[in-house]
This record gives sequence, C-alpha cells and structure tokens, in this order.
Amino acid sequence: MSAAATSETILVFDSGLGGLTVYREIAAARPGADFIYVADDAAFPYGAMDEAALVTRVVTLMDELIAAYRPDLIVIACNTASTIVLPDLRKKISLPFVGTVPAIKPACANSVSRHIAVLGTEATIAREYTRALIRDYAGDCQVTLVGSKTLATYAEAELAGTPVSDQAISAEIAPCFRDDGARTDTVVLACTHYPLLIDRLRRLAPWPVAFLDPAPAIARRVGDLLGPAPSAARAGTTRAIFTSGRPPTAALAQFGIRSQQVASAGSD
Repeated sequence: MSAAATSETILVFDSGLGGLTVYREIAAARPGADFIYVADDAAFPYGAMDEAALVTRVVTLMDELIAAYRPDLIVIACNTASTIVLPDLRKKISLPFVGTVPAIKPACANSVSRHIAVLGTEATIAREYTRALIRDYAGDCQVTLVGSKTLATYAEAELAGTPVSDQAISAEIAPCFRDDGARTDTVVLACTHYPLLIDRLRRLAPWPVAFLDPAPAIARRVGDLLGPAPSAARAGTTRAIFTSGRPPTAALAQFGIRSQQVASAGSD
C-alpha cells in the first residue's frame, strides 16, 4: 500500500473473539482503514482440531474470503493457526500475512529475574515452533511452558458477560508462577484470547508480573508492511463475519463493531 493510497482493507482472522484484541490495536493506529473481522467460531477451539484438517479448513476459508473481500493484508490473529497453517497460506497466497507467535524474544530481553512463562493453548505450547523460539532467543532465561485447555473458553465467556470463577482462572495460570529463589517476572500471553482477561489476570497473579500482549507488536508490523495509514478524514468501516452465522452482538459492541448476520461461510 503506497503512501498515496486513500483506503485499504485489512482482514483480521481468528477462531473466535480473541482476535478482537488485535483488531482494536490496529484500528486505533489506522482509523481510516476498512476491516473485515472473521471468526471461524464454527470450529472453535482450534487447539482441539487435527492439524491436517485445520490446514485444509483455514486455507479453503481464506480462499473464499479473499475472493469476496479483496483485502490488502491479512492478520492471522491466532497463535495456533499461525504456527500450523501460516506456512501453507504463504506458499499458496501472494498477499502479505502477519502472524501471531509467542513473544519470547522481547520477554527474555526485558526480564530482570531471567524467569519467564509462556501461557498458551495446549496446541501452541506443543509446537516445535515455540521450542525453536526458546532455543533461538531465551539465552540464559528459564522458560516455563504452560498449556491451558480452557482459558480461551473462559475469555470468551468473560466477553459474553458470563465470567467464570476466580478459582477457575487461578488454577489455569498458577503453573506460570515459579519461585526458586528468583521469581517469574514476565508472562507471555501466547493466545490472543487471553488479553480479554487481563484485568483478572493481574488481580489474581500471586505477585506482580509483566503480561505481554502481542497486539501492539502486530499493529506495528501491519504498519511496516502497509506504510503510512490512509487519511483519517474518512472513517473506516468494520464488517464482522462469524462462520457459525451467529455473531455475538453484545460482545462486538464492546469493540465498537456493529455485527452483521452473514451466511456461514466456510462452515461444514
């Protein structure tokens, strides 16, 4: 996208509502852009899917979305989809993609205690990609990997106005906090759903830590690829698409999005 461009379309893709935390950050930086927010909620959560089936599903759905909406750039606002599907998308599709990967490099660079934790879905934590980031960037940091089966679902419940108990969330995050003479001082949020719980995570943490949200870095990368933002004199638009055909109107309203009932693209 050149500096002279007057409009741009950015597609933000996730398995559910977590990508809204990424959308919010990009939209704040590029208020004149048009956004297509796509949640493949018919298949949520992605961590429970077979890898080959997930690749086939997302690649097929992406083909449909690109044909329909002609985006200038696509953000895969999902760690699981980024680590499993993004290589196939980049091989098949020439558009620029921005993925979401655990922020291990900045976490280790900024940790004072040299103890960090990576909190993600079980699928993300199990990925060789995650372990490669540790080998490449952890240095002398001790890294605790914590895979949660339910925290993304808890985050969706929080946004829907039906929060789970403090005890349930505490049980999921407790393994992040290690104290062997030096305490964990940084927790990488390796799932875009988790910032939806950030206020509760901070309150329930047994001691203060830095929780790293990937959204600001993703927004910066979008800016790097697209260049200067289009004129903010023209307010951008946002269309929300949910593959179940059931957009959660109240949740979207919290992010300033008016939901649109769209045929269940990509659903089974």
